[in-house]
Amino acid sequence: MNLIDTLPGSLLESFFPAGWDLRTIDACVGEPGTARDRQSHWHADFEPVQCATVEDFDVRMGHEIALTIRRAGEAGKPLAMILPVGPMGMYRWAVFFLTEWGVDCGHVHGFNMDEWSDAEGGTLPPDDSGAFTNAMTNAFYGPLGEAAPPESQRNFATADNLPTYAEKIAAIKADGGELVCVFGVGRVCHIAFWEPHFAAEYDSEADWRAATHRLGAKLHPLTVEQNAITSFKSRTTLVPAYANTIGPGLFLQSDCIIGGCDGVLGRGMQWQGLSFWTTLKHQPTPWIPSTYMPTLPGRLFYLDELEGPLEADCN
Repeated sequence: MNLIDTLPGSLLESFFPAGWDLRTIDACVGEPGTARDRQSHWHADFEPVQCATVEDFDVRMGHEIALTIRRAGEAGKPLAMILPVGPMGMYRWAVFFLTEWGVDCGHVHGFNMDEWSDAEGGTLPPDDSGAFTNAMTNAFYGPLGEAAPPESQRNFATADNLPTYAEKIAAIKADGGELVCVFGVGRVCHIAFWEPHFAAEYDSEADWRAATHRLGAKLHPLTVEQNAITSFKSRTTLVPAYANTIGPGLFLQSDCIIGGCDGVLGRGMQWQGLSFWTTLKHQPTPWIPSTYMPTLPGRLFYLDELEGPLEADCN
């Protein structure tokens, strides 16, 4: 007597993305300790990295970001970085390591992956407390001080700037640079705000993979509720229903990825375990965007509590 068995005829029947097979998704969940067991579709240089605590997670992911920036600078290469607002704790440590090492980030070009919007792509003022522009400035660019990338190299997902990302990133690559995507995994397995239901709008996987961005993207209800829990102190009524976002035409160009799954709430509660397991074990499909990330080289840092056991516990 579970959701899978009772879904037909229920109010939830049309709630989940049309391309989801819930039995296949549920079968992705394995025994604790087996999440790192390699899958045939993973890139040879992809690696999940287990972290015991949130503190470990923040330090290790922050170190990975800082080391990537340092290495590119030492090699004399420009570096394009797609950056998320969530997870966020790693930025404090990235700043710490970059400052300790005396790294100047003048070679870094930051591309915020998404931003809240209205249906037409209009965004909040950059200094609004809910704006991702404000969050990135406070968490990363501001604390770096004089070592931060120039303002002209800090890109935010506004209606006028997001459509220029593809051309700017292509120019950086043509100049010998690399693209690194830093990301989290959403409740419905989105990357940035590229939602699973967008797959229905494309005639082929190739067309889906070519899409670089979307203005005023309509968010899935589970994405709205995820953000109500994580960012809006439970006030679903305050969460925007739309966002500007990069698409697979950008994040799948990455030369390397740095991912993070830290969706643990404490007291035995979490929201990200199923999304984490599905990302790792499900075959890549446009209906589950995060399933493509293990096909790229890099690391996915995660809290070991996400491995489970993912079982009912009403205590």
